[in-house]
Amino acid sequence: MSKYKVDICGVNTNHLKVLSNRENLALFEKMHEGDRFAREDLINGNLKLVLSILKRFNNKVDNMDDLFQVGCLGLVKAVDNFDTSYHVTLSTYAIPMILGEIKRYIRDNNSIRISRSLKDIAYRSLKLKDEYYSYYGKEPSIDFLAEQLNVSEYDVSNALLSLKSPVSMYEPIYNDGGDTIYLYDQIEDTKNDFDFSNRLAIEDAINDLNERERYILDERFIIGKSQMEIAEELDISQAQVSRLEKKAVYQLKKSLK
Repeated sequence: MSKYKVDICGVNTNHLKVLSNRENLALFEKMHEGDRFAREDLINGNLKLVLSILKRFNNKVDNMDDLFQVGCLGLVKAVDNFDTSYHVTLSTYAIPMILGEIKRYIRDNNSIRISRSLKDIAYRSLKLKDEYYSYYGKEPSIDFLAEQLNVSEYDVSNALLSLKSPVSMYEPIYNDGGDTIYLYDQIEDTKNDFDFSNRLAIEDAINDLNERERYILDERFIIGKSQMEIAEELDISQAQVSRLEKKAVYQLKKSLK
């Protein structure tokens, strides 16, 4: 650790004690025997585990005090659930729990609020991607994920994008000692690249859909409503909304080829 004083939540990190594995085991034995101070000593003696993980998130959050408290919650859970019979060190068990609490906090407190249904699709997609990659050694396509999860390709793409942290347009991306180049300097204006004939083709394709299909596409992709919300408005099942949406998207793709 740095020789300089660092305060997090009023704690001077330079004065934190670091327990050895033998000391941890001795305290766990006391805790199981009913020593009410042993648990507190275990937590205080392993706070530097939290600090070591916080270094990964220096540039991702503004308030490190909040993150430190969240990490401590993960440490407390690890101490309360640690089983010495598995013969692993406390740090081996605690680090994933601390990291999990911190990542969950950052995800749930993102400045852009993501609906629970979209998060659910995102995490199901990630799980399926991992399973597919483990078996086939390559990434699955978006349409494969959509088919397996019984949702639209748009939902899968949108859900996966929602997990990415937003970046400021004023984020510096290059500096050679002279003028700094910011992200917004590299953003291309492509609004004039989409020619008039393409717009007419899309309008014609949309007009070929029936009124209910157009309504569902508007509500889903323009307004941003969930399939369940639309189902309640139309007094039909969510499965019917899903089928109509897929049919409309397929028809649009077919018309625009």
